[in-house]
Amino acid sequence: MRQVAVVGFAEAPNVRHTDGTTNGVEMLVPIFREVFDQTGLTKDDIGFWCSGSSDYLAGRAFSFVSAVDAIGAFPPVMESHVEMDAAFALYEAWVKVLTGEADIALAYGFGKSSAGDLRRVLALQLDPYVMAPLWPDSVSIAALQARLGLDKNLWTERGMAAVAARSRAAAVHTARAQLAGKVSVDNLLTEPYIADPLRAHDCAPITDGAAVVVIAAAERAAELSPRPAWITGFEHRIDSGSFGARDLTTSPSAAAAGAASGATACVDVAELHAPFTHQEIILRAALGLPESVRISPSGGALAGNPMFAAGLARIGHAARQISSGAADRALGHATSGPALQQNLVCVMEAR
Repeated sequence: MRQVAVVGFAEAPNVRHTDGTTNGVEMLVPIFREVFDQTGLTKDDIGFWCSGSSDYLAGRAFSFVSAVDAIGAFPPVMESHVEMDAAFALYEAWVKVLTGEADIALAYGFGKSSAGDLRRVLALQLDPYVMAPLWPDSVSIAALQARLGLDKNLWTERGMAAVAARSRAAAVHTARAQLAGKVSVDNLLTEPYIADPLRAHDCAPITDGAAVVVIAAAERAAELSPRPAWITGFEHRIDSGSFGARDLTTSPSAAAAGAASGATACVDVAELHAPFTHQEIILRAALGLPESVRISPSGGALAGNPMFAAGLARIGHAARQISSGAADRALGHATSGPALQQNLVCVMEAR
């Protein structure tokens, strides 16, 4: 089997609101240029492109086609799309490289969450027969999950606030984070609830942004990066979409994806896509991550959560830990769907 490595990563600034249209072109063109400058590649070198975005977030059909303008509509390219986080687009791109259909592939994701009422829009991803007609918003669903864990004594509100405080402190070192700075756990706990038991700091901020990751087969990877992040495991799993059919305080799909990708072996750092503080606690338990593992040194989704790009960014930041020499083995995680329904794990290491 071919060996594949992450050789480039860039992300747009994570901001509360961006001007312009919802097709992503304005956010994508600058980071395409950035990643090409990193690697010395041009658009003509990319053998396969795959994007992650959402028509129901953009508010129009086939919105991802407009984003192809950032690539260039001519000459024709081999391109695909997933209606979910672009981390899953990266998985498709990885398969293309593994099978020899491309030597270099690029995955990108974008989302303008500020364009509508995100809490309501995300209700459209629920079961259309039973759940969606009730219009339960995404934060309220997460609040139900958090309450179940509190009632079972699996975590505490102080422990949740500690996750938020650590995330914001870590994000100080991430240039394009949306929320960063040192905050006191005690001060966070004085804030009002927005959906009991969740406070504002327990929830990822509404974020506009984009991310791009370039991967290459072994023959090219060493040429494109002085220290590639070699992908040694890449898996994704899914839990039931019915809330009554699973224990929301655990994540069997994350555990299964972690085991299949080799994440149970020791990693130095783990970038977890946890849009809510209690979900980081669930993921740490599901993936069996010990206290010695550095969690989301970028600040994670709590420091900036562009829809359909945040999971890809977690893989990119994990790869950056390896390429910078800060880690020898890293884990990138992405989730999609309500209450950690779908989970993807990518394990990378240096040679």
